[in-house]
Amino acid sequence: MALETVRVQRVRTSAFRWEWLLLVLIAGTFLVNSRISPHFLRYTSLMSALSVFLEAGFMVLSMVFILVAGDIDVSVASIVALASVLMSLSYKAGLPMGLAMLVALGVGAGCGYLNGLLISRVPNLSAIIVTLAGFSLYRGIAYILLGDRAVGGFPSWYSYLAWGDIGGTGIPFILVAFLACALVYGLVLHRTSFGRKVFAIGTNRTAAIFSGIPVARIRHTLFTLNGLMAGVAAIFLTSKLGSSRPNVATGYELEVIAIAVLGGASPSGGKGSIAGACLALVLMRLLRYGMGLRNVPGQVMMVIIGIVLVCVVMFPNLLATRKRRPAGS
Repeated sequence: MALETVRVQRVRTSAFRWEWLLLVLIAGTFLVNSRISPHFLRYTSLMSALSVFLEAGFMVLSMVFILVAGDIDVSVASIVALASVLMSLSYKAGLPMGLAMLVALGVGAGCGYLNGLLISRVPNLSAIIVTLAGFSLYRGIAYILLGDRAVGGFPSWYSYLAWGDIGGTGIPFILVAFLACALVYGLVLHRTSFGRKVFAIGTNRTAAIFSGIPVARIRHTLFTLNGLMAGVAAIFLTSKLGSSRPNVATGYELEVIAIAVLGGASPSGGKGSIAGACLALVLMRLLRYGMGLRNVPGQVMMVIIGIVLVCVVMFPNLLATRKRRPAGS
């Protein structure tokens, strides 16, 4: 018990230090952006910078759980596309928009349920293989249903989800919704027995099984939850775009995983925090926003962000290697 307590304290200390590193990087990026453009410090500009890409932020929250458990899901963006297409087609078929949004949530949860069922029930079938298949399958179905067409013409109130603010304060509704979800996910991961079981599965899956933790059921739940959040992302993304196409959210899966890893989640499992993921999301948005102010081309922007990601992720490992190095070597 004492050993387990020490281990938990080490994990928490490591996460705390990682989050401080992210805060320093955010402060530096904030300072650089304010020097680049005097308009950056305007309230509306800051709210705009923070709210862009938040539809993918919902998937980052559930992706942290997946990574902490030692798994990965590369099918989330394809689930977003399929959920968006089926929601739009349901609305065009005569379903009220509110019920069509429930269709998106159901499609997302259903795809995640299928992923989790295969991963948790079929022996020796890894998450990367299953979700790679889903990556092709779900977006392929979206293309079969809609082809190269786009579906739009949604009710006027629907655009409020992505573009509206709270009571004229300028605080985007999507930002408030994201923060509410982040609070819930943070409490579940760090303050409940379910969260502790997720950490235990990621730290040592075999030991977790022999400890009586229902590993298969929890993994199944996590992938279902990840699919559900992809459905949430589909609702907000479609609201932002004003239309649905099979190619929406292309490439989101890589950025979602990158943000979760940048936030301190380990792809090998056992490490991660919701606070770190939220800070990483802010850092990535400020980096993109600042480069946008300087009219940096998209391809160059991807290279710079990739370099930053690699350097930040390697930094703690370099420090750990240096600490383990014998004196005088």
